[in-house]
Amino acid sequence: MKPYYRLCILLGLFVVAVHSGPISRQADNDDALIQSYLKKFYNLTEQTGPHSKGRTNHMSEKIAEMQKFFGLTVTGTVDQETLQVMKKPRCGVPEVAQYTTFGAGLKWQKNQLTYRIVNYTPDLSQAEVDSVLEKALQVWARVTPLKFTRISSGDADIMISFGAGSHGDYYPFDGPGGTLAHAFAPSAGIGGDAHFDEDELFTSSSTKGYLLFLVAAHEFGHSLGLSHSSDPGALMYPTYSYRDPNTFVLPRDDVNGIQSLYGPNTDVNPDKPAPPPPVTPDACDPSLVLDAVSTLRGEKIFFKNSFFWRVSGSGQAEQHLIKSFWTDAPDNIDAAYENTAQDKLYLIKDQKVWALFGYDLVQGYPKSLSSLGLPTKVKKISAALYDKNTRKTLFFTDNYYYSYDASRKVMDKGYPKLVEQGFPRVTGKITAAFQYNGLTYLYSGNRVFEYSPTSKKVTRVLSNSYLLPC
Repeated sequence: MKPYYRLCILLGLFVVAVHSGPISRQADNDDALIQSYLKKFYNLTEQTGPHSKGRTNHMSEKIAEMQKFFGLTVTGTVDQETLQVMKKPRCGVPEVAQYTTFGAGLKWQKNQLTYRIVNYTPDLSQAEVDSVLEKALQVWARVTPLKFTRISSGDADIMISFGAGSHGDYYPFDGPGGTLAHAFAPSAGIGGDAHFDEDELFTSSSTKGYLLFLVAAHEFGHSLGLSHSSDPGALMYPTYSYRDPNTFVLPRDDVNGIQSLYGPNTDVNPDKPAPPPPVTPDACDPSLVLDAVSTLRGEKIFFKNSFFWRVSGSGQAEQHLIKSFWTDAPDNIDAAYENTAQDKLYLIKDQKVWALFGYDLVQGYPKSLSSLGLPTKVKKISAALYDKNTRKTLFFTDNYYYSYDASRKVMDKGYPKLVEQGFPRVTGKITAAFQYNGLTYLYSGNRVFEYSPTSKKVTRVLSNSYLLPC
């Protein structure tokens, strides 16, 4: 076994099962899990001696280190949110200071690499596996000078295999769910090899199971020398999230990481420029214009491109890919609102609306925009909110808005109205809207109008950072 191996195992689904059982037994299990987690991933070491203070401080430091990496509120104590993250299936690589690459020198010292598919999964045809794995390697070749050649026998730089349980590398897989695959960083012997857990269901296009393309592209990043990224939009982020393989473009963070090792691809056709790498939106960007804002079961959620931030009572903003929560939901939405009476979240994009209950798409959705009572002439919604007091849903089309009575399923008469008629002193096109703590917040670009339904006045004009902390 080489000295610089790194093992990566992708995360499974975001939702963590809650196990029933006696509270004391569950608490004991949680304590054991916390100890094991911090030892594996944050180098928690045994503290010996008659006094416990050193052990307590060491434990607190490691918890804080873990919380910082995952963007949680840093307290040094394990709250429910931290425990849930610890319970998620995840990668076997410890979190380290350098999140982009494994470290100095952990790269191939050549640009011509070979790969060999040792065996196949019965989940897909051999032709599908061949095609998917080649496509996954091209994700990295497209932005670097690296070239990949497949061989059918002998030792290759990247040996690819499928196996279950103990499969010969001292890192057994754990059965269905949890770990999906692992790969080793460049070096002699096992270096560069990628192993996939045969107990998982791998697919080439379905949202059921795991897309082999995404799992393989992630693992090949490790085969080339990349470690995990703390950017939730990066391919090298530890969690698995569905993305459309037909439109996938390697994110900027991954491009920066791989080019720091191998440089850019200079052999490109200037007449066919590649699409720009997607960049993870920054909550601290003062020019940020949100796509939509809503509440969800007491939390605030802010949408931008393929991402959303969730802000709980602690005030900490966690950033996630939309599809890491809702596989069937669209990216780049136009509007969102929570109907608290129905306990449903509605997402609107173009002429379609999605209704979500928890993590699940409500049966029968997506539906047409006109199913919400809007006239067929309305082609696009720029914002929406549900008024808890009146139980009306307001749909904004730039400077105008409609009022919809969801209980009677009819549009209120006299609409559309100018926004300034219903909300005096609110100016500009409305780009996002929601209600929180009895107040209405109307976004116009990066300005936020705080409006009191009681006094019917604008109480403040705010910036995004007031509601979306960075």
